[in-house]
Amino acid sequence: MKKGILFLLIFTGLILPAITHAHVKWFATVDPEKVSIEQILSPLFITITLLCAVILAVLSQVMGKLMDIPLAAKLDITLDGFRKYSRHLLKYGTALSFILQVSYGTMFAPEFAITDLWQTVVMWLIIIFLLIPHHYSTKIAALFMLGLFINVWGQAGWFHMLDYGFYLAVIGVLLVGRTKFETIGFPFLYLGTGLSLCWVAVEKWVYPVMTTEIIQQHHVPTFGFPADIFVLLSAFIEFVVGYLLVVGILNRVLSVVVTVLFILTTTIFGYTEVVGHAMIHFVLLIFIIEGVSFYKPPIRIHKTRLDQMIFVSLNFIFVLSTILLIYYRFA
Repeated sequence: MKKGILFLLIFTGLILPAITHAHVKWFATVDPEKVSIEQILSPLFITITLLCAVILAVLSQVMGKLMDIPLAAKLDITLDGFRKYSRHLLKYGTALSFILQVSYGTMFAPEFAITDLWQTVVMWLIIIFLLIPHHYSTKIAALFMLGLFINVWGQAGWFHMLDYGFYLAVIGVLLVGRTKFETIGFPFLYLGTGLSLCWVAVEKWVYPVMTTEIIQQHHVPTFGFPADIFVLLSAFIEFVVGYLLVVGILNRVLSVVVTVLFILTTTIFGYTEVVGHAMIHFVLLIFIIEGVSFYKPPIRIHKTRLDQMIFVSLNFIFVLSTILLIYYRFA
């Protein structure tokens, strides 16, 4: 029991830097300044990448031991009993997050302001249809969400909106409810949320000046690290969190820790943080309830421990390299 609590405390301390400034676009006051690829791929960057790959390989084998803790096993059984409410939580949680957004005068994120009356009307239509307890009403709301998302996408650009790709996953889950494709909904939500976190993390490597400015302006603690090193490390931690969600490791523990930290960041960034991360809170709450009950994680494809360790580590390097190069190419 003591070992489990110690692990959670250490893990919380490690990922705090990443979550503290998860969406730099919301709070940065300086123009984005793209650094060269040579600056990003520094010896320190490559060293940390390899170190993360090794740690993830080991983590894939030791995290199952958490369930040997009596309290963790009991909690797991308790959470299983709430799975029947997961879709209701997503439906009404989305409605609540949209109420917060429209009252704040924004759509999907604090950076997208409502500028026309029709956008306000559509936001309220989404909310009303989500609050109606019928799956056809839910699908209508999802279609309105998709149309509004595409409209914002057209204005902001596809590259920018990839930060919020998890909304497409949410829309997908709402659309496939009560259909033969229902079982693929939540796995898609895992994938979309994890990749969104990875994508946002890369921004800190490509545009480190924005994050550094936020650290200085809001007096974010760097725990003794220079600001540039702190930004590099926090981006790695955020990327690893997203990757772990995708490969199906530590989902419940991750969701609990990230949710607590999102709540703590409101003390730094205030109500904007609440509005911006409300939807993510409900998604993480679903992950806490569901664990990997419906999701066959990619790591399960491999049967032996050695194969799983090799898969997790090499796949991490591949995913990181691919997302970083795509982001840099179109940034």
